[in-house]
Amino acid sequence: MTPRSNYAKDSPGIYKAMGAVEEYLHHCSIGIPLIHLIKLRASQINGCAYCLDMHWKDLRALGESEQRLYSLDAWRECTWYTDRERAALAWTEAVTLVTEGNVPDAVYEEVRPHFSPTELADLTFAISVINVWNRLSIASRSPAGTYQVKQHT
Repeated sequence: MTPRSNYAKDSPGIYKAMGAVEEYLHHCSIGIPLIHLIKLRASQINGCAYCLDMHWKDLRALGESEQRLYSLDAWRECTWYTDRERAALAWTEAVTLVTEGNVPDAVYEEVRPHFSPTELADLTFAISVINVWNRLSIASRSPAGTYQVKQHT
């Protein structure tokens, strides 16, 4: 597949603004491993090969186990995710699949005990941002497999 666009070059202002949001998220209290985990899950749902490659590599660089990564799309059936992670994954799915009937109150009630109001807002922004990145990467045909892990992960 031939890439269609280079957003950093074609629209540097908005690309820089997205980078600022990412910088904030990487310093919020949710924690980088959980941020990447929810980004990986949203990327699975959206079918974004570039972002799947990126967040898998970032999580492996952070020491995440293969077992937790290859079973992520079946997280409800696995015992190796914490209650906080499970709540974040449920919220990720609900927010990512918002067109399938909004975000249910039951999922909100499930996530609320595990996150402060600020953390829940940050989590929701992280989910929203990865959904934007997924759509940008898919639309531009970003080539999967080219991502290199950076030091900041």
